[in-house]
Amino acid sequence: MNRQAQAAVLLLIGVALLHAGLTDLYLRYVKAGLRPLLLGAGTLLAVTALMTAWYEWKRARRDEQEVCTGDEAREHAHREPLISWLLVLPLFALMLVAPPALGSYSAMRTGTALQPPYGYAKLPTGAPVPISLVDYAGRAYYDHGHSLKGRSVRIIGFVAVARSGAPYLVRMALNCCAADAQPVKIGLTGNIPPVLQPNAWLEVTGRYTAKRTRDAVNNGPIPFLQVTEAKPAPTPHDPYDETWNN
Repeated sequence: MNRQAQAAVLLLIGVALLHAGLTDLYLRYVKAGLRPLLLGAGTLLAVTALMTAWYEWKRARRDEQEVCTGDEAREHAHREPLISWLLVLPLFALMLVAPPALGSYSAMRTGTALQPPYGYAKLPTGAPVPISLVDYAGRAYYDHGHSLKGRSVRIIGFVAVARSGAPYLVRMALNCCAADAQPVKIGLTGNIPPVLQPNAWLEVTGRYTAKRTRDAVNNGPIPFLQVTEAKPAPTPHDPYDETWNN
């Protein structure tokens, strides 16, 4: 592939990164905090591609002026195989097709990644208290529910069902990108809907319960929530939970 083609591919990569960073598409690949870096990388690649194309155009004009005959020009011409342009197809797929977020299939085949939090922020007043699934799980297991007792909480997550039929509410937590996403799970008990569809998002209201179990995949801790109400919820703007190790 000649330099003009290389510049074109580089430009497409930059445009693809900018497109992902300027829309919600990037949330399917990396955490929200990396958006500035993604936009910076896309801008740098696009500028580099344009400068390369300009330099090659100037060089081609200079070479044309040095060529004396058309035969000599043909001797300097090089045709590139058209199949090399197939390299750009994945870039168009990146710009046009948004991959689905990881869901129940990945969650039930990966052990829970619940880790001890660094600390516990004071819960706001009111009821029910909106709280992330990761925060609830950490308080319920490692703090033994001390900060949750007597409080009604509201949690959003997607449904995953074990082979035994046990329902879980899950969020995929990530450190950097979707490639390292790991599930954090809480078990559901109490007033559970009779029919639960895997990958369906639920808004669950309930209270702390001391019930807990171990993940069948990695023996990790899974606390439970005593459900008082559950209703369908829209898919969040960011399907991955960023409250990781907090």
